[in-house]
Amino acid sequence: MGIDNKRSIILLGHAQSGKTTLSESMLYFCKATNRKGTIAEGTTVSDYSFDEIERKSSINSSLLFCDYKGTRIQIVDTPGYADFFGEVIAGVRAVDAAIVVVDASSGVEVGTERAWQILEEAQLPCIIFVNKLDKENTDLNKVLSEIKERLSKRAVVIESLDAPDLVEVIAESDDKLLEKYLEGTQLSPEELKMGLHQGVDKCKVFPVLAGSALNDKDVAGLLDAIIQYLPSPAERTPVEAGDPLKPETKKEVVLKEDAPFSAFVFKSISDPYVGQLTLLRVFSGKLLSNTSFYNVNKKSKERIGQIYLLQGKEQRGVDSASCGDIVAIAKLKETVTSDSLSDEKNQFLFDPLIFPEPAISASVKPKSRQDEDKISGALHKLVAEDPTFKVSHDQQTKELIISGLGDLHLGVMVERMKKRFNVEVELGTPKVSYKETITKSAKVQGKFKRQSGGRGQYGDVWIEIEPVDKGKGVEFVDKIFGGAIPRNFIPSAEKGIRQACLEGAVAGYPIQDVRVTLVDGSYHEVDSSDMAFQIAGAMALRKAVIAAGPVLLEPVMDVDIAIPEEYLGAISGDINSRRGRIMGMDIKGKSQMVKAKVPLSEMFTYANDLRSLTGGRGMYTMRFSHYEAVPHKIASTIIAQYQASKKQEEEQQ
Repeated sequence: MGIDNKRSIILLGHAQSGKTTLSESMLYFCKATNRKGTIAEGTTVSDYSFDEIERKSSINSSLLFCDYKGTRIQIVDTPGYADFFGEVIAGVRAVDAAIVVVDASSGVEVGTERAWQILEEAQLPCIIFVNKLDKENTDLNKVLSEIKERLSKRAVVIESLDAPDLVEVIAESDDKLLEKYLEGTQLSPEELKMGLHQGVDKCKVFPVLAGSALNDKDVAGLLDAIIQYLPSPAERTPVEAGDPLKPETKKEVVLKEDAPFSAFVFKSISDPYVGQLTLLRVFSGKLLSNTSFYNVNKKSKERIGQIYLLQGKEQRGVDSASCGDIVAIAKLKETVTSDSLSDEKNQFLFDPLIFPEPAISASVKPKSRQDEDKISGALHKLVAEDPTFKVSHDQQTKELIISGLGDLHLGVMVERMKKRFNVEVELGTPKVSYKETITKSAKVQGKFKRQSGGRGQYGDVWIEIEPVDKGKGVEFVDKIFGGAIPRNFIPSAEKGIRQACLEGAVAGYPIQDVRVTLVDGSYHEVDSSDMAFQIAGAMALRKAVIAAGPVLLEPVMDVDIAIPEEYLGAISGDINSRRGRIMGMDIKGKSQMVKAKVPLSEMFTYANDLRSLTGGRGMYTMRFSHYEAVPHKIASTIIAQYQASKKQEEEQQ
């Protein structure tokens, strides 16, 4: 199929706006399917995974295609929930245009606004489809004014090409047409059609159609508009890529079938039957089945087998893929999401996908020994297919931590571990990695003496402890002279001191930013040993910390929050209630950007709290900033809990 007869679109919109039902209607209308599936029955082509069928909503983006009037239309159907927004970000990179679906009964919702922001950043042409007009009490004019107010003033209904407001918008998108229009010359139907196509392509006009996907109302009109007004792969916004041989330069990709091959990997799927499926968009040139390509990121050639077109979960083998095609390849060994593929002699390096940082974390514990053996393999596969899902191991708390974009996201992942990999886990709130340090200097003795039948144990050290600059860790200084402690026992004393620093003195957390100087001590010719000096060093360190004004330190995070202006007061008050400090504010597009520093211990529920405070319209990112002293009242509680648990352990022994 020629490049002019290809269209690739992504379906975007708030959850439950009817994207999947619309895709089902398009496939059925074009005879790509012989039966129209429904979400209620779990029979749609797009929502085919067990969790989507159970939840009756999209969780993954899926690929579909249909042929209409000699044009191949490839569709990426995406989820509308914020927890799966990574699917939208990836899908946008694979297509040339978008259909934004708006529920006529609900109007422009949060998910619609977020999707629109992505389209603006990507400069992607778009048609708006107002869905569910068959519902009672729907008002197209009311929805249209909301679209103009919250999305774009250049959104216009295209029922008739000679409607005055449409003619005006078309004329404004082209200088020659505008000149004619201002002179009072009537624009011809051909000029209006061509002007509208160019205006849509340049993101200067956003056509609005209205209908009902459930009843197939105006689905034909939408398909016609896709062909007439949305760009083919050759007409899309130019694509730039880096040149690995000239790192500072960018070069334009020639969007033709007879140009050098280039493609971008935007998603990976773990298929239970085929294994790993790698999804890629071909930007230029051609790729044949059972050949090879050059992976620019990995700097290596990779053999490929069959190329597939995807129709939901169904894989249809094709001989080749060329400019504009979105295809899948099975069982690639090295290629992963965000990799750039090309000819070795003519390399293109596309910008990697940038996904939102995880907003919520939980600790995971396998329910049984059997689950423990399988957990890492299951998590590895889930991370490979969802870059917004992260797994880490906290060295200090010894916890396995999973992180994602929200409660729903983590819940889905836990469900997948159980259903797909037969691994059951328990979720918990992660422990905070506190630290201990001191505020003043102290000098103490640590003496370990034990005499029982036979050889005794004897170790005696004097140490001085003092605070040092942040980030210095633990410094050990040896100032022993005159043989007060034999040289062979000094490493033992240091080992005991460093071990005690790892175990903590007041609340069981690692001690940092201290200098420990070994200044004196004594030994016994017979009873002194490495172990005795290790114990003496540890005893001295714990005593010294308690004498040197100990404080608990907590991790403080840099938090960037994007919100509509009307929520500024509520967010400021909430940050203060979390012991946070607002460091500055800025404007980014239509959002207010609030920069704050907030203790990590106060942020575990923030993803859900921000969502309820802003009606789902707020977003945030968080990263580690520094350690800071815990307020005395909170520190006292943490220390008391530690001492109580330690006492309980001792009693049980």
